Amino acid sequence: MGPEQMADGPQDGVVLPPPRPLDAIDQDILRILQADGRASIRSVAERVHVSRANAYARINRLVEDGVIRGFSARVDHERAGHGTSAYITLKIVQNSWRTVREQLRQLPGASHIALVGGDFDVLLLVHTPDNRALRELVLTRLQAIPEVLSTRTLLVFEEEDLEPET
Repeated sequence: MGPEQMADGPQDGVVLPPPRPLDAIDQDILRILQADGRASIRSVAERVHVSRANAYARINRLVEDGVIRGFSARVDHERAGHGTSAYITLKIVQNSWRTVREQLRQLPGASHIALVGGDFDVLLLVHTPDNRALRELVLTRLQAIPEVLSTRTLLVFEEEDLEPET
């Protein structure tokens, strides 16, 4: 592939430069933006002790290099009407990851998908309005995917997103 690497994941098909080492200022900028993605350039620059132009250039480089994949809101799923969460493990047909991943991306409430090693192949996190919707998702949608050999559902009783230290 040459000096550049092809991304495999949410940015499929996007050519990214090879990873560059991040210095302490880049790490601080990432920590600040993870804690508050709406932080102003001015605020970030002041907190990491660089000029606004330098902070702006660094953030742009982090985005262009694919280190920062985007900005989003942290959602309380229960307050947003999705009071049931579950991790679902899947065993899939060998070499079907890309096909299965594309189908899992389309599922309502799918929040995180990971190809893993161990007793199962895929770990899927979903948020649904209630247990009935979860049952429908597992029994009707997931088990209808031909490459899915088996599933196991782990109901989440309580969850907490770990926030970066500020």
